[in-house]
Amino acid sequence: MKKLSVAVAICAVLASSYASAEVKINGFASIVGGKSLDSDRTLYDYDDDISFKNESVFALQLSADLHDKLTATAQIVARGENDFDAEFEWAYVTYEFSDELQLSAGKMRVPFYKYSDFLDVGYAYRWVRPPKSVYGIPFSTYEGLSLVYSSQLGDWDSTLQGFYGAFDGDIDVFGNDLPAELTNFGGVNWSLSYDWFSARAAYIVADTSISSDDSGLIQLVGALNDNGLTKTANDLVTDEDKTTFIGVGFSVDYDNFLFDAEYTEFEVEDSILAKQSQYYASVGYRIDSVIVHFTYEDNDDEHDSSRFDTIESIPSLNAAVNGALEGIRAQSNVYTIGARYDFHPSAAFKIDFSRFDDDITNTETDIVAVGVDLVF
Repeated sequence: MKKLSVAVAICAVLASSYASAEVKINGFASIVGGKSLDSDRTLYDYDDDISFKNESVFALQLSADLHDKLTATAQIVARGENDFDAEFEWAYVTYEFSDELQLSAGKMRVPFYKYSDFLDVGYAYRWVRPPKSVYGIPFSTYEGLSLVYSSQLGDWDSTLQGFYGAFDGDIDVFGNDLPAELTNFGGVNWSLSYDWFSARAAYIVADTSISSDDSGLIQLVGALNDNGLTKTANDLVTDEDKTTFIGVGFSVDYDNFLFDAEYTEFEVEDSILAKQSQYYASVGYRIDSVIVHFTYEDNDDEHDSSRFDTIESIPSLNAAVNGALEGIRAQSNVYTIGARYDFHPSAAFKIDFSRFDDDITNTETDIVAVGVDLVF
């Protein structure tokens, strides 16, 4: 009930005001099919059997104008990866102090990236999926407050957002769904745009706790504590550890030429999780209703597998700690070529071919995905 409380409250507002408020219903959908071209490897949950569930999504968004500068918004999303069980992705109310200043409260999207607000709306971008190396944080919403200030800085459009709240739910950590809690979760992001150029920067912090049921890690932490190595044991556990996210990016849409690039850094201090840095650069060219594009992604684990190499008196424990760190290393790059065809004012067909190079295992995995994105 705790996780649904905000969504239920927003729906109650929408329902109670339906007779007197103007309610708009919009929607979007993506029907995506894909498969791995390698029989013994998977990527983005695709194996060598074609699947239309992993990345398909259907959604409805309800917006109600409650008058006197107050609005309510709810978004219901059904994902194929969750057997199309419908869930509340957004549920919040907004008060407009002025045309420039807005305050929202409820369940909203975390502004990690340029396309965060449109993360599930495939029609909003040219790829089948946003670059996963960057768009890889395993949760996208929070419950709390958001303050947005829009203004003009000379000829530039400026949007400054500050937010504060919390996240409580399961997240995917190296293939395992683990309970996680982020408190004191807040940050700022600033977007600027002028004509064909736009740029943004984001800075986000939190206190992060992640519960692990990994028996090997639990035993290792216990052995470290038994030998008086409490600090090293604590450094393997993610418990209210300071977390920092930094993101910068820019976009160009000049005549028929398109370019997007984003760079992010993510670190949970004093934990087994490594500091990660990621970026992508994507170039596209528009030919009438067709866009062809090429994207390069890079994911670099900056964590040194020997950073806890200080247990000289107990070589077996030293090796076990460094082995645990080595087991979560990640270093890879992805090449994607694709095309988008807007065959209808509200629909686009896409096809992407991606090659994932794993620098840790020295393996390559190829996948192809096709999709139709709709807005209505």
